[in-house]
Amino acid sequence: MAKAQFLKHQRVWVEAVGAWAVVERIVPVWAKGFDEPVRITYDVGLGREFLAAELTAEAPLQQVDPSDGPWRVLRGRNKWQSPEDCGHHPYPGTFPVVVTDPNDWGGWRLPGAEYDRDPRKFEAQARLIASAPKLMQIAKALAAFVADSADDAPPELLDLARKAAAVERFVVDTPEPPPAARAAAE
Repeated sequence: MAKAQFLKHQRVWVEAVGAWAVVERIVPVWAKGFDEPVRITYDVGLGREFLAAELTAEAPLQQVDPSDGPWRVLRGRNKWQSPEDCGHHPYPGTFPVVVTDPNDWGGWRLPGAEYDRDPRKFEAQARLIASAPKLMQIAKALAAFVADSADDAPPELLDLARKAAAVERFVVDTPEPPPAARAAAE
């Protein structure tokens, strides 16, 4: 007899179509004389019903720690403008580069021409991005503190802790790529 392999509202990869879909209905196929369905198909809203063999469940989320080292703001030399041409910049002749790797590469970069549009805004963005690991530690500490004393915490603090936990989940949980993308990468 057939057993359902996927749940309603579960996200699945549909190999025949090459796209993600959500199980909208579980359709059992009954036969006379049997107490259980003989086959189960799944309606995922793509125009026909699919067998379980045509679907793949979404892999569990992987935990990623994005703060493996000190993030810092370095100064990149602006090749297209001399320091005299950009005297209105906070650091004439340079633009911010946020480095997230111990080897001084990887991270957030900004083209010098784009930096010229609003240098103060991009300086603030660079400092915010470089401070993200420290802000994440504060959010984790807040959530842990409130979890330890949830009964005594005021409602505003409980709300802040919930928001901090949601941000942490958003940053840390990375979904597994679809099977076709994994195969192409290998």
